[in-house]
Amino acid sequence: MTHADIGGAMIDAPTLDILRREKNNSLSPREWKFRLAGYGYAIKDVAGKQVVTKLPQGIELGFLPTQFH
Repeated sequence: MTHADIGGAMIDAPTLDILRREKNNSLSPREWKFRLAGYGYAIKDVAGKQVVTKLPQGIELGFLPTQFH
């Protein structure tokens, strides 16, 4: 169930702020993904890139910028 045909869609600034803040507060990538789930987001790997999705539907919001890797 990998769609990832979002064509380089941009993630909105408030969502990026949440992703950045929670990454800075996390001790590991696993904890970061767990914390994001609390906000209703998930990260999945597709073709070597990370895609941010909205839970529980799995709607793809866009590719995660490279500074998050």
